[in-house]
Amino acid sequence: MTAGRAVRRVDVLVVGAGPAGLAAAARLAAAGAGRVEVLDREAQPGGVPRHCAHGGFGTWVHPLTGPGYARLLTRGATRAGAVVRSGVTVLDWVGTRTLATVSPQGPETIDAGAVVLATGSRERPRAARLVPGTRPAGVYTTGELQQAVHLFGHSIGTRAVVVGAQDVSYAAADTVRAAGADVVALVTEHPRAGTARARAQWARLRHGVPLLTDTTVAELLGHGRLSGVRVRHRDGRTATLPCDTVVFTGDFVPDNELARRAGIKLATGPHTSRPGVFASGGVLHPGQRARAATRDGAQAAGAVLEWLADGE
Repeated sequence: MTAGRAVRRVDVLVVGAGPAGLAAAARLAAAGAGRVEVLDREAQPGGVPRHCAHGGFGTWVHPLTGPGYARLLTRGATRAGAVVRSGVTVLDWVGTRTLATVSPQGPETIDAGAVVLATGSRERPRAARLVPGTRPAGVYTTGELQQAVHLFGHSIGTRAVVVGAQDVSYAAADTVRAAGADVVALVTEHPRAGTARARAQWARLRHGVPLLTDTTVAELLGHGRLSGVRVRHRDGRTATLPCDTVVFTGDFVPDNELARRAGIKLATGPHTSRPGVFASGGVLHPGQRARAATRDGAQAAGAVLEWLADGE
């Protein structure tokens, strides 16, 4: 395993304290799976909902904002008996179900009877989308924008272009307005918005936000700070939208580096190619809604319980 370093043993190690990881930990701990430990590299558990200040995370009877939902899931896991540790980064595998980690307290190696990978997904940044132009300040993904505004209270600028027209894009537009900035336009390469018609109409009529369809971002402009984006319509026409902020939304990819590094193949369900290693949530279904990820986590816990009952 690791030379000169003690190895600590747990029964189940969950990597990722988002909705899927916390739901899996809650069910496992409540079922008596032994010591269930959840690790997350962020400063607080809860995953993406922590910085989603809008509603829609609870039920009709008990509506919740994203932070409220994150707190609910965290309390559920800890009250069930799981140990939730934030600020801990998993570095690599050093055994079949043994992981090297590091935290402010130092490095540690943890061996587990079962591992659940609930590492989630992320939006492709500007660089991965191959958008040409300069590299000015003022370029965000939705997650970066929401963290800047709702977690850290940063100023983002005064005029923003939102790239995309999905649910997450309209949530980004809401965040832009919450920060006191104007939304210049939503830009999508598709012929129509990828959200409910009522939501798109509300944004256009209530907030005066134009939707540019069949349009792509061709270039980012500006030095030091973004000064505009050049867009291209499908018929070849181009235009420049003056702005000091652009938000790239959607286009989610799995945060599967830990699985990829070990050559672990993921499927659509909780079982992976490595016995005793399971996966759940956005790492399997990028961009998955929080409530669906919560259900996935509970399902993965069921598979783990079967594995443990069979004696590993």
